[in-house]
Amino acid sequence: MDRATGPPAVVEFGRFRLDRHRREFLADGRPVELGGRAFETLLVLIEGRGAVLSKDALMRRIWPDRVVEENNLETQISTLRKVFGADRGLIRTVAGRGYQFTGEPRPPLPGAPAAALTRLPTPVSELIGREAEIRDVMGLVAKHRLVTLTGPGGIGKTRLGLEVARRLLPAFAGGVCLAELAPLATPELVPVTVATALELPLPAQGVSPERIGTAIGANRVLLVLDNCEHLVDATARIAEAVLFASPGAALLTTSREPLRADGEYVYRVPPLALPPEDADMDDVLRHDAVRLFVTRAHAAEPGFAPDRSIAAAIAAICRRLDGMPLAIELAAARVPSLGAVGIAARLDDRFTLLTSGNRTALPRQQTLRATLDWSYELLSQRERLVLRRLAVFAAAFTLDAATEVASGLGLSAAEVVDTLADLVAKSLVSADVRGPTQYRLLETMRAYVLEKLVETGEFDRFARRHADYHTGICARLESEWGTRPPPDWMAVCARHIDNVRVALDWAFSPSGDSEVGVALTIAAAPLWTHLSLMDECRGRVEQALARRGPAAAGDRRREMQLLAALGAALMYTRGAVPETRAAFAGVLEIADRLDDTDYRMRALWGLWVDRMNASDVRQARTLAEAFARAAATAADPLAPPVGDRMIGFALHFLGEQAPARRHIERMLAGPRPSVHDRRIVRRFQFDPWVTARSGLATVLWLQGYPEQAVATARRAVDEALAANHGVTLCNAFAQGICSVSLFTGDLAAAEHFVTILLEQAERHGLAFWHADGRCFKAVLMIRRGDTLAGLQQLQATLAELAGSSLHTRYDMFLGEMAEALGGAGRVAEGLDAIDKALDRAKQNDGLRYVAELLRIKGEILLRANAVNAATAAEDLFRQAIDLGRRQDALSWELRSATSLARLYHRQGRAPQASRALAPIYRRFTEGFDTADLVTARAVLRRRG
Repeated sequence: MDRATGPPAVVEFGRFRLDRHRREFLADGRPVELGGRAFETLLVLIEGRGAVLSKDALMRRIWPDRVVEENNLETQISTLRKVFGADRGLIRTVAGRGYQFTGEPRPPLPGAPAAALTRLPTPVSELIGREAEIRDVMGLVAKHRLVTLTGPGGIGKTRLGLEVARRLLPAFAGGVCLAELAPLATPELVPVTVATALELPLPAQGVSPERIGTAIGANRVLLVLDNCEHLVDATARIAEAVLFASPGAALLTTSREPLRADGEYVYRVPPLALPPEDADMDDVLRHDAVRLFVTRAHAAEPGFAPDRSIAAAIAAICRRLDGMPLAIELAAARVPSLGAVGIAARLDDRFTLLTSGNRTALPRQQTLRATLDWSYELLSQRERLVLRRLAVFAAAFTLDAATEVASGLGLSAAEVVDTLADLVAKSLVSADVRGPTQYRLLETMRAYVLEKLVETGEFDRFARRHADYHTGICARLESEWGTRPPPDWMAVCARHIDNVRVALDWAFSPSGDSEVGVALTIAAAPLWTHLSLMDECRGRVEQALARRGPAAAGDRRREMQLLAALGAALMYTRGAVPETRAAFAGVLEIADRLDDTDYRMRALWGLWVDRMNASDVRQARTLAEAFARAAATAADPLAPPVGDRMIGFALHFLGEQAPARRHIERMLAGPRPSVHDRRIVRRFQFDPWVTARSGLATVLWLQGYPEQAVATARRAVDEALAANHGVTLCNAFAQGICSVSLFTGDLAAAEHFVTILLEQAERHGLAFWHADGRCFKAVLMIRRGDTLAGLQQLQATLAELAGSSLHTRYDMFLGEMAEALGGAGRVAEGLDAIDKALDRAKQNDGLRYVAELLRIKGEILLRANAVNAATAAEDLFRQAIDLGRRQDALSWELRSATSLARLYHRQGRAPQASRALAPIYRRFTEGFDTADLVTARAVLRRRG
């Protein structure tokens, strides 16, 4: 190959050798790793030929067009001196003036290898992350002679390709050279540009791909062809000619679409690694996208130092910019003027915001809009048309969805399919083929083409088609419940939820159609229920009820459906508030008018839950019996068992444990749907069979079967986990395993399950269950000895509940609080709390916990040391024992008898203590290692 001659690229000094083109630095013949800035610093010092170079002069050469602090230069000097080791004196500091290179550089000795042809630009900034991608591409170039890096504009194809090329310099003795094709306007210029990059002579008859391949010959050369997307045909011809005629040559190309040349291996450059939504803020800064933002922001604003709150904003920015390096760098450049939080708040206007690119970059890389303009303008008219129409999808979509929404109006379904494939190839639409193929526009590209869709006046037309399509999808999902494994089915639901959200946003917008929005809200209600997004469901249904048009306002069936969804959502987000009762009362009134048995049962069930949560147990029993009568006439064979469960729970809270158990066990002994059958969840918002088993666990403990109670509660948890449904899971934890673990004294198990309850309730926005979890957590703290902190948390949560709606465990937690107050010496407060709990129980007939409340009051009185306190306490303990016996609650009997026996021992009445406790203890047949039985056994063994 003929090449132009130039100044020597290799210099030696002492035991060191530097090759500027290969970017190699050797010490004693061995390569030494030098960072890009350190390498540049050494080059500038050597080129000074012994002159003292000021710090300002050095920084202007090493960081052109940028303002950096002196400590950056000092860091590079320190790095070089460490590399020189004993020869660190090669760089001399001249006080007040700068630095001087003291070595004597010389050309290589005769016979040393000549410099290879290398024309790679010096990197102006460090490449953040990408180590895995660099390794991958280097490995591919070693195996495949033509590798094309593809991806959307701004993903970092060029930076990655050049870094790989630099690291591959030692593997290509003939050199590595770059041909930049972005400035070229016509394909005829491609061969000339490549020949110039290779320093080939330009013959008068012109340059052809074949001549280029022949000229390279047997040389071991790596040719980098950058930015080929607008000249793919001409680039493919060059690539094939070189591969055919030059067996030692390899090509690394960057393009937004493959060349489709023989022997091509396509590598799709991924976005930078992003922190997940639930990432701990301490881990956020370790992800490459965030590291890039922080590095570039610090360069623009040296005082920038993100704390946890700023790290959260940076993570949100990087996620919304899809991990795209160019967009992240443009955003980071705005930190000095807006700060990270300000940038995050303004990303909806990203094309105005992200405009501060490097002045030396290509024009199309200086603003985000220019980058996307470049890609969009290269498309055919049909490709632009389909891409614009696909912008209505806010998340992943299928091929069927694309053809249903984007076809028509001069575009056939087949044309949409073909065009979508072309858009994927051009890196404008991403395809996930790991399961059923899903397509997606990156958020930034979607925002860009959405603007184009609005400009054409077509947005409302295709937004309507998108909303109609997803109304149909929601209806189809409802009909498919139980036809696929639950994780698969839930994944399908989750994939559609973002598109449902954006469709509703359009439908209820000024240019939308509220009738379409109402229909979609009704169709999507089961989706929110199954994903346990109850707070979102409430907001969307309230919106639909408020925005109904004239047609929907006169449609009582749709009103009934919306009210049923609203009542269920309110139940789990706000509890037994008047709005909950009003919603279900409205459902019942319309259902009776329409003679709709299904919605009549839904209304009665909702009203029953509301009354149970409000501790109005007598009314709840009446509603449960009304439900059972309606269920007896229903066509659904699963309805009557649910009535059994409702009656059983009402009886349980009334303190009638034996009949309660019979009703619940009758339900569980009969036919039940699979835990994966979503029809039940659709009607009742959770699986009643799982909740029935959780309630049965508490009944079993009360009746004196602690081991069976634990086993039953754990089985309910297993079923809830299998159902993979948040509300059902919270029910199983709060109704069963958390309570039973505390009852039996297994604090380790209780802590484990309470933690999960809190996580699930917070994840799904279930305020009702989150309050339960906080109360359980407070009780745990008290039991573990942290009484002050536990009491504070319990009092605060109960005050919150008392100020809104109460629920079925309020009396239990009030009793726990009273006992802790008494134990902490705050006797008057304890007595006040226990009297409130007893008054509430008597008013509401919620008698299941009264025996325990009486026992707790007796224990608090004993701490008061008042006159006749022992007599009053003894009377309370006897009342509690008698009530426990009448309720068939052996565990309450045992606790109260243990308290009575301890009192007798303090009075020196040991025989009476044994007579009070021993007969009750002997009635137990299991659970002798649980806390209450261990305590009772210890009291029985006391002497005197």
